[in-house]
Amino acid sequence: MGVVYFNFDMLYRTYQKTIEVSGGGSSGVRDRGQIESVLEHIQNDFYYPTFEDKLTHIFFSLNKFHCFSDGNKRIAISAGVLFLNLNGYVFRISDFITEMENISYHVAAGKIDKDFLKEIITAILYDESNNEELKLKILNAINE
Repeated sequence: MGVVYFNFDMLYRTYQKTIEVSGGGSSGVRDRGQIESVLEHIQNDFYYPTFEDKLTHIFFSLNKFHCFSDGNKRIAISAGVLFLNLNGYVFRISDFITEMENISYHVAAGKIDKDFLKEIITAILYDESNNEELKLKILNAINE
């Protein structure tokens, strides 16, 4: 079975619900074209050959590009959850949310780059996020 993708409308509904449930903030899209570009590009298997690459690009891009008026870190998590759910990774969603709540801040702050983010996401997907070496690497990254 191939990867199941979501479109802008699905993401926008997820965004609205995320803002509503998480305590608000200003709601709105700042750059729809950028969002649509991200959603289109992850479908290119040449650039994003694995599920982990695709999920990392979604999370990183929505976190860093500030395409929404508010809640960019929150929507990065929510979009990741949507992608996991659509692709049968329901059993990893709880761990993804728990781990990425802290990671999202450090991605936005520039402490965790895209390559390291992929390493973290891969560990979550394969239930290796309790790896002591990875935890130490995260701690070192956020303390630099």
